[in-house]
Amino acid sequence: MRIVLLGAPGSGKGTQAKLLVEKYNIPQISTGDLLRAEVAAGTDLGKKAKAAMDAGQLVTDDVVLGMIQSRLSKPDARNGFILDGFPRNIPQAQALDAMLARLSQPLQLALLVDVDNEVLMKRLTGRRSCGNAACGAIYNIYFSPPKTAGKCDKCGSALQHRSDDNEDTVRKRLTVYEQQTAPLMSYYKAQGKLRTVKGVGGVNDIFRNISDIVEAQIRPLAGVMSKIDQVEAAKKAAKAAAKAPAKGAKGAKPVAKAAAKVVAKPAAKPAKAAAKKAVPKKGAKKPAPKKATKKVVKKAAPKKAAKKPAKKAKPKAKKTK
Repeated sequence: MRIVLLGAPGSGKGTQAKLLVEKYNIPQISTGDLLRAEVAAGTDLGKKAKAAMDAGQLVTDDVVLGMIQSRLSKPDARNGFILDGFPRNIPQAQALDAMLARLSQPLQLALLVDVDNEVLMKRLTGRRSCGNAACGAIYNIYFSPPKTAGKCDKCGSALQHRSDDNEDTVRKRLTVYEQQTAPLMSYYKAQGKLRTVKGVGGVNDIFRNISDIVEAQIRPLAGVMSKIDQVEAAKKAAKAAAKAPAKGAKGAKPVAKAAAKVVAKPAAKPAKAAAKKAVPKKGAKKPAPKKATKKVVKKAAPKKAAKKPAKKAKPKAKKTK
């Protein structure tokens, strides 16, 4: 299951991504989180990213793609991933597709969480987040306020209001989204991967709609891929069987042929073929004794002929005396 989440700032795609992680047990890959983790770890990619950020520049796409590729190599991403925050424009989407193609992990679904701008304004300006990084709970003073103002319901930590969650900054962010990121809808629609869900209503109701979309899109693809994987696994087994006997080259051929039959034919057909081959074996036993008796007779005849001349030779010797 390989998904990219699309949506304007404040659409709630981050919240829905967390629910998808819990249900399907696949990691959420946020480029912001990756950047912070790589910088903190002091990796080569992290150093490049830090140099760009310290210079007031955007981190280049190749650095971000390198971080994503590194993240996808970890065991928890084997069954899929959820990309959040990348790509942000068509060139990035094209570069991402090329990188995933090399890894044989193409995207299966581009999910758009669609919300009107008026609702987005309230969501962003009213957003509050838990100051405890381990908790990370998110609230909204208009739609989902905490039970106690300024405190997290889950862990009791103080809630924070991001400095960029003000009206002027939010309007600019939405304008940038419309200009750069919105064209991605057409890009993924042309690939047949775009699906849209209305991001308005209860969080659980939105997630239920998202789950229905995911199940409808991913399950058929998963079924096809499982069949392909089975065939590929059988082919690999046949190759491995052919290479297995290093000393006896003759023994390798029958094993390879048997493995090839498993790939090419169902289990029922070889059983019938084996039954047909078993019939002529009974008839083959009858001529076997005849051949054996002929050989015995031919071998026995020369022995008797050899004894007769030996008896005649003795009397001739007596007459000379």
